[in-house]
Amino acid sequence: MFYTDSKLQFPVRVDKPNPLFARALQQAIGGVEGEIRVAMQYFFQAMGARGNPKFRDLLLNTAAEELGHIEMLATAVALNLEGAPLSMQEEAADNPVAGSVLSGINLKNLLSAGLSAMPVDSDGVPFNMSHIYASGNIAADMNSNVTAEATGRVLAVRLYNMTDDPGMKEMLQFLIARDTMHQNQWLAAIEELGGNENVFPIPNSHPQEEENLDFSYVFLGFQHDGSEPVQGRWSSGQSIDGNGSFTSRPIEPLGEVPNLGRAKPKSGAQAEQL
Repeated sequence: MFYTDSKLQFPVRVDKPNPLFARALQQAIGGVEGEIRVAMQYFFQAMGARGNPKFRDLLLNTAAEELGHIEMLATAVALNLEGAPLSMQEEAADNPVAGSVLSGINLKNLLSAGLSAMPVDSDGVPFNMSHIYASGNIAADMNSNVTAEATGRVLAVRLYNMTDDPGMKEMLQFLIARDTMHQNQWLAAIEELGGNENVFPIPNSHPQEEENLDFSYVFLGFQHDGSEPVQGRWSSGQSIDGNGSFTSRPIEPLGEVPNLGRAKPKSGAQAEQL
């Protein structure tokens, strides 16, 4: 069950409407780094979170918060579209808002939503759920969530640097702070699951002794001349999960040249393939 409130999670104030910035804010709603993505990702991860119920509650609480962020951003989009022209014939020369429209704002906000936000990115492409990662493995999901919050925070910082509107800057600093917390809470959840040495490799339920251990911790180089691959923390020393030691070597092909045989009759192949 979900509850709603008439109040925003954090104040949203636009001192000077800017339709072009409204378009930019759409990326934070319906872009691959946006709030729809994380809200739905955490929600569906929660729906498949078996085991300790506290992880389900963690995910659901954060999903609910992200819905509130969508509300904030949608309000900000609408407020930034205040005063946008309803006719392309309006004079742009004396109207900076009209000029912004003619300079490339997302006309979907005008034509399809009546100067309101939409579940689209900054180019007007609808969010299609293809970037929702909910694997049913709680450790894999937590790692995916760190990445989601990191890219979201990058976007929020870029938006912050695009505007000089005090109200928008204040709202974005709040969202940036929440991204900070969410990155840390997912990392804390990984720590509670046992940290790197117990979580990795994911899934830790698969017996490692059954995998091909010759390749478990070797960094392979694919240089055409067979030279050693680039060296770093990933090529020497103990592995991050503590179960092996990193090495590196040039790759050598171990398989044969593939031969698929002749094509089957009536398969639509050329006669020369049969």
